[in-house]
Amino acid sequence: MGRRVDRFVRARVFPRESVLDRGGPEAAEALGALRAEARAEGLWALPLPAGLGGGGLSFGAYAEFAEAEGASDHGPAALGSAPLLDVTMLARYGRPEVRDAYLERLVAGEIRSCYAMTEPGVPGTDPFRTATRAERHPGGGWLVTGRKWFTSGAAGADLVTVMARTSGAAGDREGLSLLLVPTASAGFRVVRELPVLGAPGQYEIALDGVRVPADHVVGEPGGALAIAGERLLLGRTLRCLRWLGQAQRAFDLMCERAATHGGSGGPLADRQLVQALVFDALLVLRTTRPLVREAVALVAAGRDARTEVGLAKVAAARMLQQVADSAIQIHGAAGLGPDTPLPALFRTGRAARILDGPDELHITSVARRVLRAYGRTGRTGPPVMGAGAIS
Repeated sequence: MGRRVDRFVRARVFPRESVLDRGGPEAAEALGALRAEARAEGLWALPLPAGLGGGGLSFGAYAEFAEAEGASDHGPAALGSAPLLDVTMLARYGRPEVRDAYLERLVAGEIRSCYAMTEPGVPGTDPFRTATRAERHPGGGWLVTGRKWFTSGAAGADLVTVMARTSGAAGDREGLSLLLVPTASAGFRVVRELPVLGAPGQYEIALDGVRVPADHVVGEPGGALAIAGERLLLGRTLRCLRWLGQAQRAFDLMCERAATHGGSGGPLADRQLVQALVFDALLVLRTTRPLVREAVALVAAGRDARTEVGLAKVAAARMLQQVADSAIQIHGAAGLGPDTPLPALFRTGRAARILDGPDELHITSVARRVLRAYGRTGRTGPPVMGAGAIS
């Protein structure tokens, strides 16, 4: 399966990336064609539940080729795995009415979803300061008011899961809930696009008294943080796998360039400084992959993976930025222009060190967790490998 996915992404998705990046009707047509091709080849929605129209693969099985699929930012959408986080969340915590109304359509690609947690002026690392509020409506349901930003894919989404405060005051550790908001609702609007280092896809949204049905609460009122924590662990692990695929792509381009280009002094591959860049890129790829695989194994087994996911997330983001930067350096001016995917890969690596939890958050939280374990046990040796139970 992995080889088939790899061939599909390289042969079908890579050549269409420039069209898909531009957006608009032409991109929608290209994405529709790719999805039809994926279905025809039996590659559609492989990690999504079989009962909903997906391939039914476990997360562990999907992880074996998630790198290949994620080598292009458009791979998950083209192959139907993009809604994995939302489908998993709604299958576990959605009310029956919500599951019946949306899950099969999400898996089929008929509708799209997104997730809105971060707010303007509020650190994304401090959800307790969430200002968006949801108040009970006298006629039933909720009225949601607030703003969110850096919401991926909001402009084309049919549903957005919003974290909002349903009780208490800003700063309280209790009272946060998740609500599934149809974007066609009155009062929902996209305020503006927020390009990330020039790349589209992120948006600021406003909810001006949006009425949400009572059965569109995800989980129980006040239970947002536990559900969001599960989602973040799975989401960060998925991104690490995809960053590995993108870094491998940059590495391949770098080596091809070094082997086939040069000047009067011979190919670039004969230069020691080029060899050093290749060595360092290979080293960081080879040392990051086991960290990511350890996180995958713990998440797939349902064990506490916070330490391992934190390590993997920081390592993978840095790794992608380093490998893409080295590939650009070996390409020279050609690596800065539109003829290779390297600018996009570098941009993804740089943004990865901030989005989905900045490096500093993961560094401090992992270190504190490990140090607390030493304080509790009084042990004098290092923690064992895979110490996911440290909390």
